[in-house]
Amino acid sequence: MSSKNTQQNHEMKNSTSHNPTLATLLSVIPGIGQLYNRRYIKGSILFILFAAFIIAFYDFISIGYWGLITLGEIPRIDDSRVLLSQGIISLILTIFALAFYVINIIDARKDAKRIQEGWTIPSMGEAFRNAWDKGFPYLLVGPGLFLLIFVVIFPLLFMLFIAFTNYSLYNSPPRHLLSWVGFDNFTALVTLQIWRRTFLTVLSWTLIWTFIATTLQIALAMFLAVLVNDPRLKFKRLIRTVLILPWAVPAFVTIIIFTALFNDNFGAINNDIIVPLFGSAIPWLTDPFWTKTALILIQTWLGFPFVFALFTGVLQSISSDWYEAADIDGANRWQKFSNITFPHVMFATAPLLIMQYAGNFNNFNIIYLFNQGGPAVRGQNAGGTDILISWVYKLTFDTQNFNMAAAISIILGLMVATFAFFQFRKTRSFKEG
Repeated sequence: MSSKNTQQNHEMKNSTSHNPTLATLLSVIPGIGQLYNRRYIKGSILFILFAAFIIAFYDFISIGYWGLITLGEIPRIDDSRVLLSQGIISLILTIFALAFYVINIIDARKDAKRIQEGWTIPSMGEAFRNAWDKGFPYLLVGPGLFLLIFVVIFPLLFMLFIAFTNYSLYNSPPRHLLSWVGFDNFTALVTLQIWRRTFLTVLSWTLIWTFIATTLQIALAMFLAVLVNDPRLKFKRLIRTVLILPWAVPAFVTIIIFTALFNDNFGAINNDIIVPLFGSAIPWLTDPFWTKTALILIQTWLGFPFVFALFTGVLQSISSDWYEAADIDGANRWQKFSNITFPHVMFATAPLLIMQYAGNFNNFNIIYLFNQGGPAVRGQNAGGTDILISWVYKLTFDTQNFNMAAAISIILGLMVATFAFFQFRKTRSFKEG
């Protein structure tokens, strides 16, 4: 009994004398702080991981940072693209290593404080079970996070860095070395006449296209949904099915069919409708104005079924008691629509409608499949109906102006992200969680 009390007093004395500051300082070398805390297995694993990381990645990271700074020194031997990729991977590895390093220090200090307060160090089995319970969710999301980093973040960082280089068809590795040019690519968009004119033209058409095409498809969907939801209408299921059918057909098939219908020479719209009625054909594919008109009409046709289905579901959830109360108060149809139907539908679907605008802002398929962004326009290096995303595609794959395409992509991403962020924040559904 006496020896047991002596041991407890000894452990109590050790606990109170345990120093969290010393544990923090020792954990500057990962694992040593945990060894001081008598977490021998954890400390050994952390130290081995730290040593393995240094041994395995020191050369890779050193070359990566050298390549990221210089982009190579000897043409045909140093490939700037490879060096840039290695530099980005080195940055990602460094961020991960720093995160684990900070976690290691916090962990050592936290354990030291708990020991100082009398915490009993768990056995090996208990420590393993605790680690398994706490780490299991991270184990599940780990593969997804790994893919996210190398499938999404890595390409984005590569594009971001390319925007600040002179990577183009005439300065392409490995024959030439890339150089850092700062914000020259961005300033060229507003200082060089051909780039400024093209950028402003494409940007203005992108905004007009996004606003008109999306608003029209929403307005048409709202009109049809309210009409079909009228209790006096019969065969509602059949009508709803017919109206949703355009959504069931793959979009690229619909666009190709419309391309044939709008063809200037043999299209049915000119030959069977426009010419018999007005005596002359409309240049749907060769005049920018008419091509834009056709694109807006096609997008309205393609986009309204989804929004119609969305609105129909929301309309059926509105209680008929509200309309009966409005009837008792003497409200007319417009007052019931503006005070009951419209606010209710907008509140429930606002985030999805915002996504419709964001989707059309980057709607590459219809622009490229209908007329490849054409027709051509003199004095600019984009087609008459190119939006920003299709212009970026052409700059990348047709003319290989990788640096300018990357710069425009960054501007494009910032615009969409800013618009979506502020619009989402304004919606009541976002504020109410």
